[in-house]
Amino acid sequence: MACPFIEEVVDSGAIVLRRAFQRERTFRDRSDPLAFNDSYLYERYRFSRDGIAYICRLLSPYIANNTRRNRALTVPQMVCIALRFFASGTFLYTVGDAENISKASVCRSVRTVYLSLKRLLNVFITFPGHKAIRTIKHAFYGIAGFPNVIGALDCTHVRIKCPSGPHEADFVNRKSVHSINVQMISDADCIITNVEAKWPGSVHDSRIFRASSLYQQLARGEFSGVLLGDKGYPCLPYLLTPYQEPQTEAQHRYNIAHARTRGRIEMAFGLIKSRFQCLKHLRVTPPRACDIVVACVVLHDIACLRRERQPRIAEEEDWGNEAVLEENETGRLIRDTYANNYFA
Repeated sequence: MACPFIEEVVDSGAIVLRRAFQRERTFRDRSDPLAFNDSYLYERYRFSRDGIAYICRLLSPYIANNTRRNRALTVPQMVCIALRFFASGTFLYTVGDAENISKASVCRSVRTVYLSLKRLLNVFITFPGHKAIRTIKHAFYGIAGFPNVIGALDCTHVRIKCPSGPHEADFVNRKSVHSINVQMISDADCIITNVEAKWPGSVHDSRIFRASSLYQQLARGEFSGVLLGDKGYPCLPYLLTPYQEPQTEAQHRYNIAHARTRGRIEMAFGLIKSRFQCLKHLRVTPPRACDIVVACVVLHDIACLRRERQPRIAEEEDWGNEAVLEENETGRLIRDTYANNYFA
């Protein structure tokens, strides 16, 4: 005859074990970032579940751990660790505490992910864009009636920590802040079609443009259309700038349409820096900062192409770009032609 006391103890033990198993199962589910709803994921990683899964499929060939260790980080974990760092811009140990991962693992995961995203640069960032050039021009024309535009050009500064070495002064910009100066071109949908992230903050926007490979391609006439730039660039046949002192009504209307159309690159800067808060201040060396910027731009284009939820756009800081006084004669004539033919 079974003892009631023993049966009660066994039953109690089974209940305890069952509850412990349930807690363990819950803990394991929480280690899978894709187990949560889209609102939770977007708040922390800036992407929906489908968006994160898409990024995991893209990066899996480059970041998957080829090991038999049973506690190695999975691809979704590594991607979400990096996305959390990009989205929050906080310290690595804070990301580790939030993800229940060591700081060293966070550092390795972030570096692995942004270097892998950099390898996809030419896949997602292509000039003049992923659409037909006629479609790109039509989209820009629909903003303010400015014809033949294939891109909006500008530079933005990304703050970095004070670098060591003899070239520290090169990274001090006009606001006495250490930064890198990043050139980007966007289409009418704020998708980045060109990025140059390798220049110190003291370098002028026009110099970055003249040193770029895209400048040489435009000069050779490889693209049909013009870029729009601000007063920090010279007026060229393929890069139209506003009149610094408009004299006629047509020139005033030209400037208004120019500002509204070129504003898409300012919107793109605001979107990128709102989506990825790390770009407000990167506490890394300049080379790593450049790689992280490129990775964030690739992620931005992925988010735009997949129509992910957009953050509230933050106003882009005015970095006080100095005006360029000398202008190209042919560029001025073409600008006058645009003003007189389309805005008179």
